[in-house]
Amino acid sequence: MKIGIIGTGAIGSILAEKFAQAGHDVKVTNTREMSELEKIAASLGATAATIQEVVKDVDAIIFSMPFNAYKDLPKNLLKEVPQDVVVMDTSNYYPFRDGEITELEQLSESEYISKILDRPIVKVFNNMLEGTLKHKGKPAGSLARVAISIAGDNPEHKRVVAQLVDVTGFDTVDGGSLSESWRQQPGTPAYCTELNEAELKQALANAEKGKAPAIRDFIMDNLRKLDSWPSYEEILAGNRLHEMGIRE
Repeated sequence: MKIGIIGTGAIGSILAEKFAQAGHDVKVTNTREMSELEKIAASLGATAATIQEVVKDVDAIIFSMPFNAYKDLPKNLLKEVPQDVVVMDTSNYYPFRDGEITELEQLSESEYISKILDRPIVKVFNNMLEGTLKHKGKPAGSLARVAISIAGDNPEHKRVVAQLVDVTGFDTVDGGSLSESWRQQPGTPAYCTELNEAELKQALANAEKGKAPAIRDFIMDNLRKLDSWPSYEEILAGNRLHEMGIRE
């Protein structure tokens, strides 16, 4: 496949490298000068592109940016992109970083992003830690393979996304429509807890919409009070405690 990735942060870079290693044609972009972007792209096995170039002549587009950066994208960026191109969103909303967005009281995060992009999208790769994506992938059929939730309204696009997830080393669970994607947002049992397929299905079902924002903010407030940022293993353990309903 031809894949365009917008954003070369932790998740975007890992995805670019994994897809390139699997033989896909990957191009990436970010907000840095082209000379620096070219070095980053080369290290990932990808091709550097401008924001306009990265969405042209591709089969799939992955937006992997901070939530508050979407509003700064060029207007009508996807206007000329064919409707059969799969568009994915990996972002998560954190008020302390992104500011208060009142629309999110009525919309899931990805419904909000879909409005900004004026395009149907698939929510994926948002509910796993960098360490999980980088180190925990396993071949299909492996025992205790970690699963990822996919939410969206187009079944064919979700099928394509599931194939890409499999390439990265993870199983998939259908997380429902885009309006149901809140079930894999921060503060829910499915968020960054490294669950297998059966466990993830149950976690999605157990999600409580009204409680998720408070849990999200509680976890982040505690993390931000620490003298140093915790390790991936410590964050994972903390998320799992909250998934089980334990409060410190």
